[in-house]
Amino acid sequence: MKKTIDFYYDIISVASYLAWTQLEGIAQRTGAHINYKPILLGGVFNACDNISPITIPAKWNWVKQDIQRYADHYGVPYQLNPHFPFNTVKVMRGALWAQANHQLEAYNQAMFTAAWVDGKDLSAQPDLEAVLNSAGFNAATVMAEIAQPSLKTALMDATQAATARGIFGAPSMFVDDELFFGQDRLEWVEKALAK
Repeated sequence: MKKTIDFYYDIISVASYLAWTQLEGIAQRTGAHINYKPILLGGVFNACDNISPITIPAKWNWVKQDIQRYADHYGVPYQLNPHFPFNTVKVMRGALWAQANHQLEAYNQAMFTAAWVDGKDLSAQPDLEAVLNSAGFNAATVMAEIAQPSLKTALMDATQAATARGIFGAPSMFVDDELFFGQDRLEWVEKALAK
């Protein structure tokens, strides 16, 4: 029976970006299916009294070095976004819209690249619209959709469901009922899929 990776992520999370660059390869090697779970990381933090590493200077200095180490190790393009931290409420509502319209892979590609390769300020609407249009989406349509109350509620519900499942940060991945937190746990995700 084909196993599934439940991948909880927010574009604001650079570690989610790194995990995303590797998950497709893991899925191909193991025959697994990736079940993308867009959430709002700030909402998760609020629900479980967690805080971003950027709020602790010594930890943030270490995290920046560690992220660069992993980007080099994976051989993927990366730059620390000069606008970090930026607001991803609209971006993650857009992810839910893209998922409902069977365009999530292209959307993730556009947003992760814009955030962590091109250094775009995705909280600035002109930047977000430019990224959408350049990726082949109709920015006016997407912006109208993500303003709908139903999508606002959907993102809140998805985030609440994540915290109810035990999510406290991103990326978080489940294989069956086993939680793996952080992009540096992908080895264990792949082992769990191979069982």
